[in-house]
Amino acid sequence: MLAPSRFALQGLLREFSKVMVSPAQGFSQTASKNTVVVERWWQVPLSKEGRPPRLYPRRHRVYRLVEDTKRSPKTDKMELILTQTVPKLGGRGDTVFVKKALGRNKLLPEGLAVYPSPENKEIFKEELRQLREGRIEDRIQTRTGKLTVEYLRKCHLEVGMKSNVKWELTKEVVCRQLLLKLGVFVPPQALTLPDEPVTQLGEYWCEVRVNGIDTVRIPMTVVNFVDPKTLRYQKRLKQQEQAKEEEQSPPKDEEP
Repeated sequence: MLAPSRFALQGLLREFSKVMVSPAQGFSQTASKNTVVVERWWQVPLSKEGRPPRLYPRRHRVYRLVEDTKRSPKTDKMELILTQTVPKLGGRGDTVFVKKALGRNKLLPEGLAVYPSPENKEIFKEELRQLREGRIEDRIQTRTGKLTVEYLRKCHLEVGMKSNVKWELTKEVVCRQLLLKLGVFVPPQALTLPDEPVTQLGEYWCEVRVNGIDTVRIPMTVVNFVDPKTLRYQKRLKQQEQAKEEEQSPPKDEEP
């Protein structure tokens, strides 16, 4: 049984050697360059036991192109997981896509990042779970959380309320205004308002807790609500009045 199978294998190898673009090379961890992958348009039928496969010249020597690595799109980005906070990239445990030169020449050699293997992903996932469920004093603020804290410390919130109806400022209203005015999503459970109900216009404050670690107090002003359409209409009228004044004003005398 071994001899017929050997002849069949030798026949396949002879046909395969005719379509090889380059001689066989040793195994490498990197992809081979300028490789063309082809396949037969018509599959070779199975031969009888003990006989080599029968090839038809006009049919079985017609090939179709499967892949041309020379002209395939190349990506200049590589995926990594940061092990430390890197400015302008992210914090520990963040998945980033960086240029291959930056990843291979700086991040990986200096231990600032690792490859996103399943083992590494599981390690950082478990670390993040422990930080969230552990004691507050043991938690570490993320890089995004630090940037959010710094941004909120510079902000001032203005909330518009209608004066012709009776109202009371609630957490849902303030959270919606934080998202519309400052672009920060704050869940109601992370927001704190003054103990006394806010029912009148004036100066107040609100506190935002970022990731359950840092608390930022934001100055808040409650003003009379004005419809944005009304503001745009008033602005348009003011521009028209300024244009009329410029047309009616006498031209300035030109200097000699």
